[in-house]
Amino acid sequence: MEIKYRKWQLIRQFFDGSKKYFVIAVVASLTTTALNSMTPQIFRFSIDSVLDGKKYGYLSDHLWILAMFLVAVAVLSGLSQYVCRSNTALAGETFAKNMRDMLFAHVQRLPMSWHDKNQTGDIIQRCTSDVEVIRNFVVTQLLEVFRTVFLIVIYFSMMVSMNPRLSLAVLPFVPIVVIYSSVFYRLIAKRFIEADEAEGELSTVVQENATGVRVVRAFGRERFEMERFQEKNDIFAKLWIRLGTLSGLYWGVGDLITGLQVVTVIVLGTVEAVQGNISVGEFVAFASYNTTLVWPIRGLGRILSDMSKAGVSFERVDYIIRAKEETCENEAVEEDAALIEQSEDYDIRFDHVYFGYENGKEVLKDIDFCIPKGCTFGILGGTGSGKSTIVQLLTRLYELEEGKGSIRIGGKDIRKIPLEKLRGQVGMVLQEPFLYSRTIKENIGAACGKPQWDEIRKAAKIASIDDGIMSFPDGYETLVGERGVTLSGGQRQRVAIARMLLQKTPVMVFDDSLSAVDSQTDAKIRKALEKYMKEATVILISHRITTLMGADQILVLNHGCIEEMGTHHELIKSGGLYQQIYEIQMSQDDRRKVEVG
Repeated sequence: MEIKYRKWQLIRQFFDGSKKYFVIAVVASLTTTALNSMTPQIFRFSIDSVLDGKKYGYLSDHLWILAMFLVAVAVLSGLSQYVCRSNTALAGETFAKNMRDMLFAHVQRLPMSWHDKNQTGDIIQRCTSDVEVIRNFVVTQLLEVFRTVFLIVIYFSMMVSMNPRLSLAVLPFVPIVVIYSSVFYRLIAKRFIEADEAEGELSTVVQENATGVRVVRAFGRERFEMERFQEKNDIFAKLWIRLGTLSGLYWGVGDLITGLQVVTVIVLGTVEAVQGNISVGEFVAFASYNTTLVWPIRGLGRILSDMSKAGVSFERVDYIIRAKEETCENEAVEEDAALIEQSEDYDIRFDHVYFGYENGKEVLKDIDFCIPKGCTFGILGGTGSGKSTIVQLLTRLYELEEGKGSIRIGGKDIRKIPLEKLRGQVGMVLQEPFLYSRTIKENIGAACGKPQWDEIRKAAKIASIDDGIMSFPDGYETLVGERGVTLSGGQRQRVAIARMLLQKTPVMVFDDSLSAVDSQTDAKIRKALEKYMKEATVILISHRITTLMGADQILVLNHGCIEEMGTHHELIKSGGLYQQIYEIQMSQDDRRKVEVG
């Protein structure tokens, strides 16, 4: 009951702005049905009362009048059909637009933990194909249900008025078709779920291959990817073949039942006509009504079958809508919301933080440190040591559980700071930055409203990418391929740095964002950043010691725990893990140059 209630509740919400179009479409459809029901009666009247010339001699001599009636009915039917279809299109597209808008907006607010569990291809499938299935059923096929029920009522009324006994012979076929369709509805529902999920997996393979095309080519994985795709495609094809076979059986048996219905009317109607219980005109009209009823009743069965697809698609869409959005326990606290912007003296404090992802394994264990305002803070650690997790917790991409410590800014728990305010004050550059399929200029200015040209150019120069951009034939108007494939890894990182600099946030995070540039360019960028950032709090995450040695404090992580913390010179003298990494990364000549510098 709860699922059904949610379905209708959401359907009403999606219908916002399109209800009037749907109502007009229903009225126009019923009008078309009523007009079409007049045609057999005109034929009946013509055969029984006009053609013999006894009762309506004038009409018998002027048959064009009846023809004009038929033309008038056809014209009015055509006009009402046009109104129906045009308003159906308006209702359908408005309905689908509302659904897509809601889904996209909701996905934007879902936590990273949800995205980690759901494949991109499957999300796309739910927001496109499943939305279209629901739109088609709710707007088009639901309209057909109204029309079919109305048609059955009118046509059976006409048939009963002409010959009740023959009508009773036809009536049993209606529940037979409905029951028969309901049985196949349950069978098709299960098959459709499997086929739809297989399509989502197939879409994921294509999406991953398209976005990772460089890696595929670089490692010669083309054959592996083709075999992986073929495997998923074979499963997908087999499921749809099974579904098609089942549908074929449904339509084949359905044709037999409706064929029997037509034959029954012809045989019994002929007997009734010979016995004089029904006139020739009535028999023709009755047969016309029966023939017209056959396909709407079949269509009703098809709609019941498609209802299974719509039900499955709705559950897949509802899975996204029911997912809990990122929340803030105390969003209404305005003084906390303005904390970062107004505070003159605040620190970033991790207070005995423990954190693990949903697999249960703890990634961070008893993390306790403080980053003073305006400090440059370095974090060093190997792969999987928890470096990036610290920043993701700071920006609440992942939520810290109660009783697992706290993260505070200026003494305030970040869970009490609205997400938009918190993230708006923390600029981030990731190791694998995302670039849009737009121009370089648009990518750099993407984080701001409408940045000035000189601001974009200045940010690019600080990020040491201006010369590289100007070397392209189109300069800043150079189109960046999907996910930035036009640029090298180092160029993508530097474009992302320039983009972050335009945000002018008081906290700047560089998450291994200089890993793809050489040491000389790394030093050049860091030197330019020191002059630009001034009072900003900077968090540098890197596996390269040369990137971190100028930081005010350096935190060394090892398997999720704090190994040591201090300045570069303090850590060098400590003889711990930092010194070991330093010895490995730096040759004697390099160390001498660094010490002299």
